[in-house]
Amino acid sequence: MKILVCMKQVPQKDAPLKLNESGRWIREDISYEVNEPDAYALEEALRQKEKHGGEVVVITAGPGRAQQVLREALAKGADRAIHLEGDEFVGLDPVNTAKAIQAAIKDDAFDLIFTGLQSDDYGFAQTGVILSELLNWPHATIIMQIEKKDGGIRVKRELESGDFQFVEMPLPAVLTIQSGINKLRYATLIGIKQAKNKPLQKKAFADVQSAIGPNLQQIQRLYIPQKTKKTELLEGTSTEVAKKLVEKLRNDVRVL
Repeated sequence: MKILVCMKQVPQKDAPLKLNESGRWIREDISYEVNEPDAYALEEALRQKEKHGGEVVVITAGPGRAQQVLREALAKGADRAIHLEGDEFVGLDPVNTAKAIQAAIKDDAFDLIFTGLQSDDYGFAQTGVILSELLNWPHATIIMQIEKKDGGIRVKRELESGDFQFVEMPLPAVLTIQSGINKLRYATLIGIKQAKNKPLQKKAFADVQSAIGPNLQQIQRLYIPQKTKKTELLEGTSTEVAKKLVEKLRNDVRVL
């Protein structure tokens, strides 16, 4: 099987975040890492390749620093990589990100496309689903297990309340992978050395710009929540206080 894995570089979980001058995103002078859900998607793609053969291709969009995501994936066992390189990719909404990926892979014929369930920064959980719609491929989300069948695959989806759903799907298809589906591997020293000689194709923003339109989703402003404390004393009899408390919870706090 030929599998594409969409990956993203995100700020490290313990990085001290500060807003940039525009107040619409964070400053660039922090440390970055592989988006954790995407790491599980890569691991599952590598396991499917080990079971059934084929090729694993990884793709990311972002500035030059994002290439580290691809290098790590190649060191773990991916066969080749595609880098949509440029600062212009950072501000794209999920629709245009999916359109950019679609344009970048138009000359490839994949059986499966994996994405992580969502990114650790924006958390939209939209890019994979939108990409499937653009390609007119079937898709399934929150995947916990993949089994190859004649003519397609059988997947296990995680639902609410501890329930699961099994779905049979034809190929090609797009799957968003749930974190924890497997145990992540480490890159070996041999893998790190081999990664230097594996193909890494770069595409500029101009190469896919014709497929991209205006952003349909924009961040207007980010802010750091201010810690405040307010104490209000409810007076009266126990019955009156209970009534006032219920009214506060229903009308002001809105938890009832």
